[in-house]
Amino acid sequence: MGFNRLVLVNPRHFPDPKANARAAGADDLLERAVVCTSLDEALQGITLSVGLTARRRDLSHPMLSLRELAPSLPQEVLGEGEVALVFGTEMSGLSNAELDLCQLLAHIPTDATFGSLNLGSAVQLVAYELRHALHQEHRLQAREYPPATHDEMEHFYAHLERVLTGGGYLDPQHPGRLMTRLRRLFSRARVEREEVSILRGILRTLYPADNGSSPLP
Repeated sequence: MGFNRLVLVNPRHFPDPKANARAAGADDLLERAVVCTSLDEALQGITLSVGLTARRRDLSHPMLSLRELAPSLPQEVLGEGEVALVFGTEMSGLSNAELDLCQLLAHIPTDATFGSLNLGSAVQLVAYELRHALHQEHRLQAREYPPATHDEMEHFYAHLERVLTGGGYLDPQHPGRLMTRLRRLFSRARVEREEVSILRGILRTLYPADNGSSPLP
């Protein structure tokens, strides 16, 4: 399908002769695969992460069908962006914590009586839809300004949480729900790299004590 980069997070067995046997001529993809210890590590440098899930979660994530999602991704690639399609394990999919690191959620519409697909089938369907969308790329224009990367946004979220906690707005014992909603807000905005710098400059001005209490990435 034309996709040539694979990143694995804590694979149970890798390299695995069974995987090579089933690769059907794609051994080179497995040979170049990158292994990471966490999803956060795997998403470093990514500007748009899309979590594939079979069911709607109570996370306020933007949720799109695969057909709705596909046309927007080539525009990201045409600019300076890099897209990550995030799939969970065969047995349990992605956890809420993992989905929280994704900016968008997408699902593959299926029959209501059997809502999930096996992982291989899901990957193949996603690859097909995106390849079809890429053939329409001549109709799209690249983003004018580069989007913020995953790691830049994670540094911003950590900075924001420290400032909100230090200012007494955020309960340090229970930050999760509010921070999740703030993540969703900024994910919908598709923040640009320059805008992240502006936001962090505002945070430093509002709460300069943070500069001395903990080093900012």
